[in-house]
Amino acid sequence: MNPVEFSLKPFPGEEPRSEIGIAGTVGRCAEALSVAFTLTGNLPEIALPAPAESPKRKDRLWEETCLEFFLGTTDSPRYWEFNLSPAGHWNVYRFASYRSGMREEPAVASLPFLLRTEPGVLEISLELGLGKILPPGKTVEAAVCAVLRTVSGRTSRWALDPSGTRPDFHRRDGFSLILPAE
Repeated sequence: MNPVEFSLKPFPGEEPRSEIGIAGTVGRCAEALSVAFTLTGNLPEIALPAPAESPKRKDRLWEETCLEFFLGTTDSPRYWEFNLSPAGHWNVYRFASYRSGMREEPAVASLPFLLRTEPGVLEISLELGLGKILPPGKTVEAAVCAVLRTVSGRTSRWALDPSGTRPDFHRRDGFSLILPAE
């Protein structure tokens, strides 16, 4: 697996008031995908929910601090949205095309991910079998993004290449990490 490194930037006008960084890696080996996020900086300013005793599938995680990634293939308008909460909650949605046909992905019944915190650092990582959602041998296009909510209630949205007149993680031109089939 040769992981691709990424660094997220806030959308214009949504820059945080203090130094925050979001970086990580995305890698693929055959039909296994690994994703790792590292959030660094003045984390006491970020509204990080307490870890849940029993993490579960939960809707609307993007309304709070949430790390996200999107997957699609080069030959289809269909794509998937993955939401990971620092509380341990998660969800996976499938879309038929751009913002159309959204539904929970039943092929993913659980999404266990590792969460590690220390002063100034939050790390989230997971391994995912692509065979649950994608046919074998397909090139994967990926986008990585985040929503950060501060303790004062301010929200910032982060992406690989934050462009456009408003934040929109679903735009396929944002799926700029290419993970070829091996």
